[in-house]
Amino acid sequence: MPVTELSAPTGAPEIAPAPISVAIDSVDVKYRVFEERYFSMRDLVSGGFKMRRSTDIHAVQNLSLDITTGEAVGIVGSNGSGKSSLLRAIAGLQSIQSGSIKVRGQAQLLGVNAALKPLLSGYRNIMLGGLAMGLDREEIEAEMDNIVEFSGLGNAMNRPMNTYSSGMAARLAFSIATIRVPDILLIDEALAVGDKDFREKSLQRISDIRAQAGTVIMVTHSLGEIRASCTRAVWLEKGVLRADGAVDDVLNSYEE
Repeated sequence: MPVTELSAPTGAPEIAPAPISVAIDSVDVKYRVFEERYFSMRDLVSGGFKMRRSTDIHAVQNLSLDITTGEAVGIVGSNGSGKSSLLRAIAGLQSIQSGSIKVRGQAQLLGVNAALKPLLSGYRNIMLGGLAMGLDREEIEAEMDNIVEFSGLGNAMNRPMNTYSSGMAARLAFSIATIRVPDILLIDEALAVGDKDFREKSLQRISDIRAQAGTVIMVTHSLGEIRASCTRAVWLEKGVLRADGAVDDVLNSYEE
């Protein structure tokens, strides 16, 4: 049976493809890790002081990906697969050895180890975080009540950060990072902590960012979070791209 080709009606408007927000072309990320060795007195006497041994880690290998504006991409892989290294490279915090990464707009990395000041209160960290994002004091103060309410930290906002649990710190970091809708939000395991209600609020906030044409790239071991909030999944294994496509297809392959 011959195949009938269907064409769009004459005069129908063409839908322009979404612009690429992150273009990753043949990227390699390598870094060196030094071993911490224990030397006994006998070792020092017999061999003297020796230089520490090092190991070269090839975290990302010849990776090419295009991510378009409005996508929410979940990246999965076993520990040591280069997922966090890739996010740091996109954010400009990790150098690359070859290839190129081109970013449309500003990429903001959110992780459980976000650079908050442990001796300062939650309120002070909101102010500093907002200023670092380019907001002025009036803008931050106008959003302060909303940030505190979203974080759910209440009176703990008056206490220094070093009294917070890891979950409380992650909730504050997420609340600060999403004061303003970033061009590209990079999330590194930030939703893996906190209670069920906060995770649900965070997933809704991610959905809101996508609706405003932001791009979300998420690294997490929670496949449920990727299924709930992402439109595409990428599987990295030992720095190599194993799969890229529809969420269910990639995650099903990863789980096998």
